[in-house]
Amino acid sequence: MGARQSSARSQDKGPKGMVLLGGRQKLSPWDDALLSGKDPRSLLQRGMRHVSFSLVTKGMTDVPDFLWGLSEVQKLNLSHNQLRLLPPDVGKLTRLVVLNLCGNRLKSLPREISLLKSLKVLFVNMNCLTEVPAELSACQSLEVLSLSHNRLSQLPASLAGLPRLRKLNLSNNAFAHIPICVFALKELDFLHVGSNRLENIAESIQCLVSLQIFIAERNNIHSFPRSLCLLTSLELLNLNNNDIQTLPDELYLLCRLARIAWNPMDKGLHISHNPLSKPLPELVEGGLEMLFSYLKDKKHT
Repeated sequence: MGARQSSARSQDKGPKGMVLLGGRQKLSPWDDALLSGKDPRSLLQRGMRHVSFSLVTKGMTDVPDFLWGLSEVQKLNLSHNQLRLLPPDVGKLTRLVVLNLCGNRLKSLPREISLLKSLKVLFVNMNCLTEVPAELSACQSLEVLSLSHNRLSQLPASLAGLPRLRKLNLSNNAFAHIPICVFALKELDFLHVGSNRLENIAESIQCLVSLQIFIAERNNIHSFPRSLCLLTSLELLNLNNNDIQTLPDELYLLCRLARIAWNPMDKGLHISHNPLSKPLPELVEGGLEMLFSYLKDKKHT
């Protein structure tokens, strides 16, 4: 009996001591390919637009070296692992368009990320980032950048030089102010700075003339800046759960806000859970048209 158990255990180990799954369990395509000596390129998914490779939820603490030889990869998903380090070799994947590093334990990104000249989408949310490399500004094609749920309190000034960036998520970090470089991103149409440590919104917010969605909920913002009213492209403005007591008379200029919104997914003005002074709470309950009418009359009296 003991000999059989010992023999079974010895068969549970593959090449280089790799532990194999039980006989009734199926190996993942990744493990199966490596154990059988297949070319990892056989795992590439060739879609209509992009060549993709995915290693999601593999429990990896390190990125396998074979990956850096897959130079044709355009979409790479390494999300939800245990990665603490992204090797400089990532710079070899010069055709990358989408890189998903969400849900790991990364504290930083390598400078070699600057070599990804085709990169359009970068997800590094839900990591442990304390800084962002200035070299990221070399990714001139970048359009979407998610840095939410990290430990960031500042961004490098060089990120002001990302001419195509349209969507930026900085929520759930430790920002005391919206980084100055953000106000130079003229193409930005989505900005999420919710759940930080903001106490105000700088007047420079008016520079983001393309902004359509601005979320700054769950901060400690004390006032609603008049400069926000100059962003007439806004369709969703979320200032829920702050410390705002008054609203600017010019609020009616935000003509693309369709309603007072209560559902987080709805477009419109989100202003609930603020200590608004009377009669503003009743006017908000009455809807956006009533609120705008009051503020417009107030401005002209």
